[in-house]
Amino acid sequence: MTAVTDQDHTEHSDHTGDAASKDAASGEDHGHAEGAEGAGDAEDVERAGDTEGAEGAEGAPQDVRDEEQRPEKRAKGPHARVWDAIVSRRRKAAEVSGRADRADRTDRAERPEGADSARGDSARGDSARGAGGDSARADSEPVWDDGLIARRVSEAAAAEQAAAVESRAPSAPAVTPLVYDGPLRSRLDALRELVGLSRTRLDSRTLAEAGRVLDEAAARRRLSGQHTVVAIAGATGSGKSQLFNALAGVTISETGVRRPTTAAPIACSWSDGASSLIERLGIPPRLRRRPLQNAEAEAQLRGLVLVDLPDHDSAAVQHREQVDRILALVDAVIWVVDPEKYADAMLHERYLRPMAGHAEVMFVVLNQIDRLPGEAAEQVLDDLRRLLDEDGIALGEYGEPGATVLALSALTGDGVGELREALGQFLAEREAPARRISADVDAAAWRLRPVYVTGRRAGLSEEARREFADRLADAVGATAAGEAAERAWLRNANRACGTPWLRLWRWFQDRSEPPTGRLPLRTQADEEATARQRVEHAVRTVADRASAGLPAPWAQAVREAAARGSQGLPEALDRLAARAGVPAGRPPRPGWWPMAVLVQACMTVLQFVGGLWLLGQILGVMAPNLGVPVLLMIIGIVGGPLVEWSCRVAARGPARRYGLEAERRLREAAAGCGRARVLDPVAAELLRYREVREQYAKVVGSGTR
Repeated sequence: MTAVTDQDHTEHSDHTGDAASKDAASGEDHGHAEGAEGAGDAEDVERAGDTEGAEGAEGAPQDVRDEEQRPEKRAKGPHARVWDAIVSRRRKAAEVSGRADRADRTDRAERPEGADSARGDSARGDSARGAGGDSARADSEPVWDDGLIARRVSEAAAAEQAAAVESRAPSAPAVTPLVYDGPLRSRLDALRELVGLSRTRLDSRTLAEAGRVLDEAAARRRLSGQHTVVAIAGATGSGKSQLFNALAGVTISETGVRRPTTAAPIACSWSDGASSLIERLGIPPRLRRRPLQNAEAEAQLRGLVLVDLPDHDSAAVQHREQVDRILALVDAVIWVVDPEKYADAMLHERYLRPMAGHAEVMFVVLNQIDRLPGEAAEQVLDDLRRLLDEDGIALGEYGEPGATVLALSALTGDGVGELREALGQFLAEREAPARRISADVDAAAWRLRPVYVTGRRAGLSEEARREFADRLADAVGATAAGEAAERAWLRNANRACGTPWLRLWRWFQDRSEPPTGRLPLRTQADEEATARQRVEHAVRTVADRASAGLPAPWAQAVREAAARGSQGLPEALDRLAARAGVPAGRPPRPGWWPMAVLVQACMTVLQFVGGLWLLGQILGVMAPNLGVPVLLMIIGIVGGPLVEWSCRVAARGPARRYGLEAERRLREAAAGCGRARVLDPVAAELLRYREVREQYAKVVGSGTR
């Protein structure tokens, strides 16, 4: 069977119209000549030759049908066989003329103004004669209303090598949009949320693929869910266009030895309602075709939109760009390989290996097996399966989900039926669009994995928080401040409970002791510089601890948040230390303190009484009695230091508690300042990272840690 198609519709219409005009003209001339030979039927021959070729319900001229209904007249004529030939030729000429007229009108609709002037007068005349037949056929035939250029091939047309071209209908049929199942919708929502949460942390190039998948999923969801777009891709000379024609049952895509042969993608649809899908691929109407009208083939491949792609290894860059663009949009792909290039590194490394996750929507066809002798085809097919397995492509050979691998010959038709049957089963499931989108989501999630998942557990532990607070406390001198408060409390206790003689001795010793041998006091500038260094070191340490185990973008975000919080932190800590340090005024005293002071005063009084008593005895004012005044003096002299020592021992506990309280207040103040300025921003970044990790786990469909 021969069918004429062309990649350029305008050029094809010109050739078809001219050929049809010539056939019609020759048919009429032969009809007049042979009618003249029939002397007994000259009048009928003249009327049949002059009547316009309008088609009826069966497509034959009206006069021919009239003559067919008058068997008695045909029987009476002496030239019955000649008349039969005239009627047959007239029928074929009128049918071809009607087709040529429709092709001519469609061609003029797509041509710019003035293009029709290049056509011959004979073609326009034949188009006018076929107008009545075209309107009659339009009433009786179904309308292709999806913008496709339909090229129908019947048995009679195949014999005449002519194709019918149907015009665009005014209205399109209702299209049922694609519906995603619950899990896929959840994954798409999670991916959308993931992209939204990551825009401020990741660059646009990193999120570009995920954004493209979301856009394509939304665009595909609005289009027909009853159609499946399948692309046929292959290398130069693999026979993909030949396989495309074999599946369509008509020569649609050009084949030949010239390389590359296919210069632009061609679409062929088996049913209506696929115009929006084809427009999404960017295929113009002049490159859209209809397959051979066959009830069994239409029922088996209903909903199929087959696209023949240019060679993916073409020398023309625009061809490869078209292949890459359309492969990202179709629902499934048929990879056609031949025995010579099935192991081509470019095919496996550039296409098959990156698309390993799309195995469920992939067919791999070994073409041209008619060139392999004996069992060589099976050996090549086994080696092809091995290469696909090395590429990571799952093979669905035992009912498992995966790629379908077949061997066939598009030239001889061997194995084409098996591929058509596999395609029919694949189309009947109507899951290819959702599977393709799911595989795209998997691929996008895998590319994003390095920026969301690492092998280590990330976060800021309580130990790291305590260490940061301790470093800040050391920076503000919380421990030293507590010790100073403790010493101050003890000093006040010694002053209050100590003997006056001991205090006098210590004051004199402090005044008389030379400054040599003492450690030099550090200046305030040195103290501030040291404190600032300690604060910066504490911030760097906690940032490193918090960012450990995070992917690079999120670790950088954590470090930046910590650095922003560290600005002005030393000054803020100094102000807090001044407010939360040792309170002004006298430190608090325990309840036993007044009693100890009273006892110490009594000891001092006893010393004075005993001393005055002895002085009075020496001066003779009082009666001599050494025992009592000496005893009083001994009690005062010994009791005073004893009371002082007892108070010092008793004061250690309260002084220690007082110092710890001062240290605690300063530590809490420093920790609060560090938490507000550093830890809280860092924790916010870690919380955001945990949120994106949860969304990423939903995208990949597993509980990623």
